[in-house]
Amino acid sequence: MKRFVLVVVALCVVALVVVVITNSNITAKTDSVIFTELRDVPRTNVAIIFGAGINGNQPSRYLKDRLDAGISLYKNHKVDKILLSGDNGRDEYDELSVMKLYCQKNGIDTTKIYIDYAGFDSYSTMYRAKYIFNVDTAILVSQKYHLNRCVYLGDKLGIKSFGYSADRGAYPGYKYYVLREKLSVTKAVLDIMRNRKPKYLGKQVDVNGKSNYTKE
Repeated sequence: MKRFVLVVVALCVVALVVVVITNSNITAKTDSVIFTELRDVPRTNVAIIFGAGINGNQPSRYLKDRLDAGISLYKNHKVDKILLSGDNGRDEYDELSVMKLYCQKNGIDTTKIYIDYAGFDSYSTMYRAKYIFNVDTAILVSQKYHLNRCVYLGDKLGIKSFGYSADRGAYPGYKYYVLREKLSVTKAVLDIMRNRKPKYLGKQVDVNGKSNYTKE
């Protein structure tokens, strides 16, 4: 029994070290291309906005701030197009409809909005941005705690990526999400190492072509 406990403790220590090292390395490699001020963001063709939950037919606080940040990029001519990516896997939970209607109501030309209906996690979003939407350079829009991982994934998957922080004050549960993100960063490294494929791929929708704002 004692030996079993020692093995478990040793494995936990190794896992902790791996989490610390992966997070430190990715933060060091990506912090310099994550921006908090709009004026510092480089101009690119596309902004990718990550889903973050809805409350009925309204975006959550996290998601609203992400959408507002992406809209600001568009209106200030930092990007020409918006790619919205989120969870649309259930009829009763339509994250993408809330996101695209919010953008449309706030002045984004719908012909400049592209929809990723299968962005079930950050890895899937970035993989599909590359291989379904043909994105080669992008500004990634999310809260800061999430951006290091997203930029890392983008770069590893062949998208030159910059981050724009959508933080606009305090958020409910923020400390929990920051802690959970530490594990997600390590998982992202493993996903890259094993070249994980998203659950869904589907037909291509080139961001240099016609928008799929309206499902056909």
